[in-house]
Amino acid sequence: MARLWSDDASDEDRADCARWRAAHPHHDLAWQRLQAFEGKLHSVPRDVARHALREPAPAAYLHRRRALKLLAVLLPVGGMLYAARGTDAWQVATAGHGTATGEVREMTLPDGTRVMLASASAIDVRFDASSRLLILRSGEILVTTAHDPAQRPFRVQGRHGTVRALGTRFTLRQDEHTSRVAVFEGAVEVRLAHAPERPVRVATGYGAVFSADIVQSAAPVPASAAAWSKGVLVADNMRLDALVAELGRYRPGLLRCDPAVAGLSVNGVFSLRDTDRALHNLALALPVQIVARTRFWVTVQAAA
Repeated sequence: MARLWSDDASDEDRADCARWRAAHPHHDLAWQRLQAFEGKLHSVPRDVARHALREPAPAAYLHRRRALKLLAVLLPVGGMLYAARGTDAWQVATAGHGTATGEVREMTLPDGTRVMLASASAIDVRFDASSRLLILRSGEILVTTAHDPAQRPFRVQGRHGTVRALGTRFTLRQDEHTSRVAVFEGAVEVRLAHAPERPVRVATGYGAVFSADIVQSAAPVPASAAAWSKGVLVADNMRLDALVAELGRYRPGLLRCDPAVAGLSVNGVFSLRDTDRALHNLALALPVQIVARTRFWVTVQAAA
């Protein structure tokens, strides 16, 4: 940040910064904390700041200043770690199993159940003699349950509730305020975090959105809703801003959609493994252009 503040900062410096921020979620979190601190600096009256910079420090204060400098470093780091604990980046970094941005990975559990983790997703596995439990800490998973000779129930617990599988293939996606379940085989039973005594059953071919307090009415979901597990995104009359948001989950950096074109309708199949190619194809299909300040700062906007 000090380098970018200088008068001779180059485009290469800015690109280096963007690459560093995109390399790991914790990097971007640290940058955001620095930006917040920068805002506080800008709020200091200029005359006061100049006076503070000109004032020489008496020798008696040097040791105290060294101690204060160390404290000034340690306090923000501690605060940053505390703030990070609630973020998805922290969940991925500290979970038993997780994927990086853009990564999709399949794993097989001890009972033979297969779990596909979407981009930037994290789970913990808790199996014992009486139950099979997954804890979804962030992101999205596709679960194909296996028969268990011991007939232990299979459940996935998230921040908004618990989904119990009933001989099932289903996806569960967790966002900040809601979770979404989609069932492709069998059925699931949803128990809300704040109302577990009122389970809601979701059958094959249906999905539901739920919070900790309420389950919205189940609605049909297409089989293509799980196409991300094959590395593609299927758009069927999808809003452009929604499609851009989905692509953004599978690439580092910032991908945004200009509000002026957000409502355009999109149809097609787009690669999640090569989001640059997906964006190129998007520009061929719609009256939009892809404007890239850097590889990690891209905007979809109206064609010139």
